[in-house]
Amino acid sequence: MDSKALQTIVIVVVIGIAAGLLLNHYRRGWFRTRASDLTAALVGIAGAFIGFHISAVFGLARTPYVEYAAAIAGALLILWL
Repeated sequence: MDSKALQTIVIVVVIGIAAGLLLNHYRRGWFRTRASDLTAALVGIAGAFIGFHISAVFGLARTPYVEYAAAIAGALLILWL
């Protein structure tokens, strides 16, 4: 694995964790409860990877920043749902 791929994985994981923790602290879930921080972080990571790969599959990414923006959007969308 080259360093660029590892860097991308780390950035997407950090985006997912940040989105999960941010939404967990500022938004309530079902039945007016909050998920645990670990659960929110893991769901955020999954959403970030989904958004990242969807942008890559559809060829939306001309720069890495577009892929990272798609990772943010994917994480927020999955956490919101």
